[in-house]
Amino acid sequence: MFVTADQILIHAIGDFVLQSDWQANNKTKSWWPALAHVFVYGLPWLLLTTSPAALAFIIGTHLVIDRWRIARHISWAKNFLAPPSDWPSEWKACEATGYGPEKPLWMSVWLMIIVDQILHVACNAFAIRYLG
Repeated sequence: MFVTADQILIHAIGDFVLQSDWQANNKTKSWWPALAHVFVYGLPWLLLTTSPAALAFIIGTHLVIDRWRIARHISWAKNFLAPPSDWPSEWKACEATGYGPEKPLWMSVWLMIIVDQILHVACNAFAIRYLG
């Protein structure tokens, strides 16, 4: 699976340039901003693929990843591969970003954003390569 510069650019345009503050701040709280975001996010992908299956996969996975902020769940779960003795294993302590309170908030947020972006790019690359 290969990621091209076109895929990164289209993703960045849809996820950052075209996403409004309202969508970004509310997509995890309500369906309407989440659906508005993935609709706008999907438009630039029409420049890269005409495959309905690829487009549906890209939009569908984007909706799931963003609406439920899947990156925070992955960030939390990955720490159980080899947890240190002081890791807060309770979800309540980590639910905002997937990282515990011992990590600075700014770092937790950026690490969650990085995981989020990797998930999106991997899903998009899969869709373009195998469905589009």
